[in-house]
Amino acid sequence: MNKVIYNYLIFNYLKIIANFILVFMALGIVLNLFEEIEFFKNLDVNISLPIFLTLLFVPNTIIKLIPFIVFFSSMWYFVSLNNKKEILTLKTFGVSNLKIIMSLSLTAFLFGTFIVLAINPITSVMVKSYENIKSNHSSYIDHLVSINKNGVWIKENNINERRIINAKRIIDNNLIEATILVLNEKNLIVKRIESESINISSNEWTLKKVAVYEEKKGDTGLFDVVFKDKLVLKSMYNADKIYSAYKNLDTISFWELITEYEKLKDREYPQKYLNEKINIFISLPFFLLLMVILASILTMHQRAKTQNVYYIFVSILVCVVVFYFKDLSIALGQTGRIPLEISVWMPIIAVFLFCSIGVLSVNEK
Repeated sequence: MNKVIYNYLIFNYLKIIANFILVFMALGIVLNLFEEIEFFKNLDVNISLPIFLTLLFVPNTIIKLIPFIVFFSSMWYFVSLNNKKEILTLKTFGVSNLKIIMSLSLTAFLFGTFIVLAINPITSVMVKSYENIKSNHSSYIDHLVSINKNGVWIKENNINERRIINAKRIIDNNLIEATILVLNEKNLIVKRIESESINISSNEWTLKKVAVYEEKKGDTGLFDVVFKDKLVLKSMYNADKIYSAYKNLDTISFWELITEYEKLKDREYPQKYLNEKINIFISLPFFLLLMVILASILTMHQRAKTQNVYYIFVSILVCVVVFYFKDLSIALGQTGRIPLEISVWMPIIAVFLFCSIGVLSVNEK
């Protein structure tokens, strides 16, 4: 009998998760489609291309949101069980609150493991295809970051000028042996800046050992040269933005991160971001498990149907708090305040500590 009951609980729970995924998928498609249309608005492409790119991109976004989707689904399911008095019925068959929570949280854990091992390799290929297609049309876009056998290339438009930056390589947030070409509105070079290295940690680039070649007045085609030990330029790009632009780790699956870790480091993927991504993957099943327990703590001790508005408010508030705490923790890790690996696990540890106390009180209800 218990096996039938648990199958019933798990099947209905997975059905609710699937419904929430479809809802979030629909919202993601609508929102991302507008962005893709905006990207291609000045290009001669068919509407099918933005739609296709949206379908490639959105599944990866859903995976990033899956902890909150599982939390909303769990809240919905536990409230439904309460409102229909099914929890009281289950108790008559010897199924306690704790058993219900554990069966659903274990289901969420296995679901997270399935996402990491089976779904992620598919979405990483989809994101890679997405980026390849977008890059084929990026030559017509004002802002571009690319890396190839000729080094790092950056193209950006400012208010009064256009810049094309080329560097042999990028090491530890520094562009090595860089050249900056400044073009006017006629796409003619009016200034060339050569630098031994450029620190791009922030949007204010610091150039060292600089030679500035600037066109003489009168449009003569001749240039004056000025040598400087240091020069500061403002840019729309910094190291993090450049890394994310041309080294999108979403294109790399969990299996690739594990099996090709050293190769990825040799290809100049920053080690700290590789470690961060691996820990995010490993922590996902545990995160989903805890989100189920957290949802149960907030709902299973209530009985009144009239408190549905309360549940909606609490679920949104909890998601906002967890999201910003997770974001803050990662930011502390990326800035070196705490080890990056710990920053990934800190929100999970915090939720675990809260759940370990709350789940005991739920089981007593």
